[in-house]
Amino acid sequence: MKILGIESSCDETAASIVEDGRILHSNVVVSQIDIHAIYGGVVPEVAARSHIEVINPVINQALTDAKMTWDDIDAIAVTYAPGLIGSLLVGTLAARTLAVLKNKPLFLIHHVEAHVYANFLTEIGVGDSEIGNGSKGLQFSTPLPSSQPLFPMLALIVSGGHSQLVLFRDHGDYELLGQTQDDAIGEAFDKVAKILGLPYPGGPSIAKAALEGNPKVYQLPKAKMSGKYDFSFSGLKTAVLRAVQREVGVDFTFPSFQLAERLGERERQDFAASFQRTAIETLVDVTERAYNDFQPKSVVIAGGVAANQELRRILQKRLPLEIEYAPMSLCTDNAAMIASLAYYYAQKNQSVDPLRVEVVPSLSMTKTAWSNL
Repeated sequence: MKILGIESSCDETAASIVEDGRILHSNVVVSQIDIHAIYGGVVPEVAARSHIEVINPVINQALTDAKMTWDDIDAIAVTYAPGLIGSLLVGTLAARTLAVLKNKPLFLIHHVEAHVYANFLTEIGVGDSEIGNGSKGLQFSTPLPSSQPLFPMLALIVSGGHSQLVLFRDHGDYELLGQTQDDAIGEAFDKVAKILGLPYPGGPSIAKAALEGNPKVYQLPKAKMSGKYDFSFSGLKTAVLRAVQREVGVDFTFPSFQLAERLGERERQDFAASFQRTAIETLVDVTERAYNDFQPKSVVIAGGVAANQELRRILQKRLPLEIEYAPMSLCTDNAAMIASLAYYYAQKNQSVDPLRVEVVPSLSMTKTAWSNL
């Protein structure tokens, strides 16, 4: 079953064709990072307009890269939740229109759940390994996993908007063990990067600065949560702010946006390394606790922060099983994960009427159609 996936929940416009949930035929992603970097974050109205400009060319490129026509496509899948409402509307409108025009079944996919399914992509379609022309996903710096994860599976989902720990017993059969009670870890990375004067997005810029820093210079606190598998990063972000203020000799009333100009390069690098170490240890501590409690057969990480090399290194060091990570370009937003999940979703769920689709900007994984089975 070949599925065309469409993703437009935030600031990446993406389309991909995946066969049987595991064979990747094309993966086209057009990013808006350069557009939003000057604002220090995503501007929703700008994101939606940018999606409108490129959504059709991106879909057509996915078909071209896969060397397929609409006759080869069995279904369409699109992100309908969660995300920015304007961005979601662009992607779903394109998917709905194509479903009607091409007479294809349409499946609505939850973006956060889909991140996990980047780990289920294990093959590149025959003859597709040289695909380029903007299809960033098929020329990986690291290989795809050699095999799909086994159930029960523990998934750590970490991104700019989400930090969750989920136990999957099977496709669609999962339990949300814990989640952040305030800021998501990716959001904390962005805010700390702004304090330190590092560019947006914060995750890659802090990781780069941390390579030259000493992670033990500044001792930062880890939140103690009442929920055994919950996270918190708001206090860590504030602790960095106060530590930087002390380091440059000002009090807590000094504006955070003026701190960066008072930091030296060595201090900036040490703060980046110290923050990254504490944030990642917070994630790994909770994941290790859940692993010991549930003894899953596999562990995966998903979402944009899953591209962090230090997170990968420490998690592998702390857990007593081999972890196969998805390529970093499949950790950030893409449509391959949408199409992969849609294959398994279609085994147990009906397609939807394209004329009656609604987006849901805020929707928990526990409220998707799986929960009605």
